[in-house]
Amino acid sequence: MSFRHALRIARPLVRVAVSKPTITNPIVPTIRNFTTSQRLSTTKRYNFASLQSLPSSSILIDVREPSEFQAGAIPGALNLPITSAPEALCLPEDEFVDRFGFAKPPKDAEVVFYCKAGVRSAAAAQLALQMGYEKVAEYPGSWVDWVKRTNEAAGEGKKA
Repeated sequence: MSFRHALRIARPLVRVAVSKPTITNPIVPTIRNFTTSQRLSTTKRYNFASLQSLPSSSILIDVREPSEFQAGAIPGALNLPITSAPEALCLPEDEFVDRFGFAKPPKDAEVVFYCKAGVRSAAAAQLALQMGYEKVAEYPGSWVDWVKRTNEAAGEGKKA
């Protein structure tokens, strides 16, 4: 058997194997809307001026990492690093105190979150709402705004 003869025999097999696909059920795409920011509800927002008259019953929480907090913080703020400890608000009271060095904020107290530029504080505020906190607020200007308006490079926060 020559090579040409073998090639002729193989051709019909290739032609049979290659066929056009048929569509029995056409695919209809489903169009859905998607948003990356799913807010449970809107939170109260403080600006620099209103933060100056923050009620003494409110708890100011800096959600930046401890190294950022030690470099400077708004006076009276407590450090609760939300990026490295997102489960913090779920912890039992005694474990919270052991881990962060201050009492866990009561769910009926106003908690005001800030970070460096407002992104982490917005996430922390939504997390607090999910955990059942009733009075949640944000300082969207955060540390960047505070430093710009006070011309202070460092404040006196409380270490975690």
